[in-house]
Amino acid sequence: MSKPTADWERIGDRFYRKVQLYTSVFDADLELENYVVAGAPLSGAIAIYRDENKLYTFRNAQNLRPSIDIYSCSGKLIHRVNWDKGAIQGLGWSEDERLIVVTSDGTVRIYHDLGGDFVPFTLGHGAEEHGVKSCRFWSSGFVALLGNNQLVSVTRYDEPRPSLLPTPPGDEIFSWAIIAPAHTLSRSVEAVVAIDNTIMIVDASEAQDRKLQNGPFRHVAVSPNGKLLALYTDAGKVWVISSDFENRLTEYDARVKTPPKDLQWCGNNAVVLAWEDEIHLVGPSGSAAKHYYDSFVHLSPDVDGIRIFTNDACEFIQKVPDVSEEVFRFGSTSPASVLLDAVDLLEKKSPKADDNIQLIRPYLDDAIDTCVRAAGHEYSIHWQKQLLKAASFGKSVLDLYNSDDFVDMCEVLRVLNAVRFFEIGLPLTYDQYMRLTPERLIQRLLNRKEHLLALKISEHLTLPMDRIYVHWARQKVRSSTGEEDDICAEIVQRLGGKRGISFEEIAQAAYEEGRGKLATELLEHEPRAGKQVPLLLEVEEDSLALDKAIDSGDTDLVYHVLLHLKKKLPLASFFRAINGRAVATHLVESSAWDQDQELLKDLFYQDDRRLDGSNLLLKEALSITDSTQESDKLKSASRILEDSREHTFQVKAIDETQRLLKMQEVYQRELNEHFIGLSVNETIYKLIRLGNVKRSQKVQSEFKVSEKTYWWLRLRALVSRRDWRELEDISKTRKSPIGWEPFVNEILSAGNSKLASAFVPKCTGRSVEDRIELYTKCGLIVKAAEEALKAKNLDALEQLRDKASGQSVVEIDRMIKQLSRR
Repeated sequence: MSKPTADWERIGDRFYRKVQLYTSVFDADLELENYVVAGAPLSGAIAIYRDENKLYTFRNAQNLRPSIDIYSCSGKLIHRVNWDKGAIQGLGWSEDERLIVVTSDGTVRIYHDLGGDFVPFTLGHGAEEHGVKSCRFWSSGFVALLGNNQLVSVTRYDEPRPSLLPTPPGDEIFSWAIIAPAHTLSRSVEAVVAIDNTIMIVDASEAQDRKLQNGPFRHVAVSPNGKLLALYTDAGKVWVISSDFENRLTEYDARVKTPPKDLQWCGNNAVVLAWEDEIHLVGPSGSAAKHYYDSFVHLSPDVDGIRIFTNDACEFIQKVPDVSEEVFRFGSTSPASVLLDAVDLLEKKSPKADDNIQLIRPYLDDAIDTCVRAAGHEYSIHWQKQLLKAASFGKSVLDLYNSDDFVDMCEVLRVLNAVRFFEIGLPLTYDQYMRLTPERLIQRLLNRKEHLLALKISEHLTLPMDRIYVHWARQKVRSSTGEEDDICAEIVQRLGGKRGISFEEIAQAAYEEGRGKLATELLEHEPRAGKQVPLLLEVEEDSLALDKAIDSGDTDLVYHVLLHLKKKLPLASFFRAINGRAVATHLVESSAWDQDQELLKDLFYQDDRRLDGSNLLLKEALSITDSTQESDKLKSASRILEDSREHTFQVKAIDETQRLLKMQEVYQRELNEHFIGLSVNETIYKLIRLGNVKRSQKVQSEFKVSEKTYWWLRLRALVSRRDWRELEDISKTRKSPIGWEPFVNEILSAGNSKLASAFVPKCTGRSVEDRIELYTKCGLIVKAAEEALKAKNLDALEQLRDKASGQSVVEIDRMIKQLSRR
């Protein structure tokens, strides 16, 4: 096996390596020089589109159909997007592998999942009028250069809001690049624009001239960390300067009269110049390495290196990681290098292996860690194993060593080797993998429909697998052409018993494909009613949605369905839908009481609930102040019940209410007093209080008010109006239906004890003690004592004497002596 240093090349004081990732990537007949190529970050997919500005050989009618072809890095066609929406002026990727396409009229499409689904929007700001000339992309946004030199920025793909940057001078722009917001002090995107002989920095607030004198600059590139700029001058020189324009770090003379077609960064420490079949790799010291190819070259920069695409191969150039240089550099005596030699000697059964271990024993911990990290940066499986063997050998010598990093690296390398396989075509480096994260790697595999590998990796890394199953099922629904029952059965069989599976998402995919029946069948297996119901409503399974909502016991969910049905269906159909479903009917009724009483009337009528409908009209009648409207409501309430034998009492009560209302209208009009809304008793009371006894008697007669009730009302009304004469006349009558004690109490409460005492003698039905108490209440102590004397109640007399004063005491003493003599 060749040494890892075989593909290393020294440029200045640094080593760079060029790793051949895949061969025979593109068809030799593809004429790659006639295509625009854009690579997704972190070793993602490759999008190619025919450059319409170049002539090409006509082959067949297929070539006349424009398309954007999406490939893996190994050349496997993932998806083809047929294109008929005008000239493409910008083709780029987001970090989560969404393809962004910008046309000359400012239309933007964001393609998700490496498929045909996209979200469109327009740039506006005159893009349609002036046209888009070119675009520059970063991980979460892009900037478009318009024909009038205006720059339009889009900072978010999930909520695109195009905004104008300040306009640079109207001179010709030779080249331009952008610095991502994460790397600027202003935290907004900055455009580096080459105009005339200088460079201008355009941010959100201003366009600032940096006062350079050696332009025009035909190429401008910004390093991935935003700290350095690479400029290519008309004189064929490359300048590397700091992004604050304070320091010029490197100058390289390409000594080529033809300007390169592309200039890109290789990580953060080297620049790559590309002509058609030649590249120059320029290092920090200004020295360079040249590479030649047999076919056209395309560059795809990444965070830690650069990918190079030709028809023949996909290669990756990067600075050799420090740990790899420490282990493999020729002549290295580092502990990690000695440890690697030791494991080689151990395999050869040489006793020198132990000598090497003893030599580096004080530094063995660091040597093991370095070997583990170096294994992560190797593409060769052989050298991965050798480095891990060296680390394992070193661990066996130590008494105590934390093996977590070793175990983690073994897991990571298994994943990296699996996804680097040419059928998958994801040649991630270790640094790219750590930036991408395992969860986003799984999503990339799903975008490529590599479900089996995604499941194995998730199981290996103990990641959730439910979204993988759901994604597989969604793809199954979209791509299968068989019977819907068979598709549903297969999905349920595969996913049955799996935790966290959302059949609602699968059903949604079926619905989007126009398979309503399949969507309904899949929803039967969704355990969460809150997920089932909304989609059932979308597929117009209204009755099933209502039943599922009721079964869930979630009243909010039932209300949601009911509101949807009420808006969608005619009223009669709505009532038929809830008929027989007691929960739904009760919820409609309870909400209608407060919000829609007209609906409530229709519901009672539909269900033949006459008494409830009549009661509702009565409630409305009680709340109305207009007597005519109130009378109409009462008539309607009576009419609802008049054909029912069960409700004769209610009909009679409503009729009496109508008669009372008519009488009250007359009294209110003639007496100019408020009567409407009063009860029968209140009406009688008010008439007596106003002195209209005959009318009160008419009301009594009309509504058959009992004599006792009438006398009570008469008593209280007369007391209220202080009609003592009338009350005195009443005291002369022989009999009262309510007795005479109420007269005493009511008149006393009004403060007329004299008149009240006139009724005490008439309380013949009461005991002596009661009459004594009544006289006492009236303040007639002597009268009370006379009653006690008649009853020969000495104790009562003595109690009264204690309450008496003045002459009353003398009288009571006389009565006590009189009673004592007996």
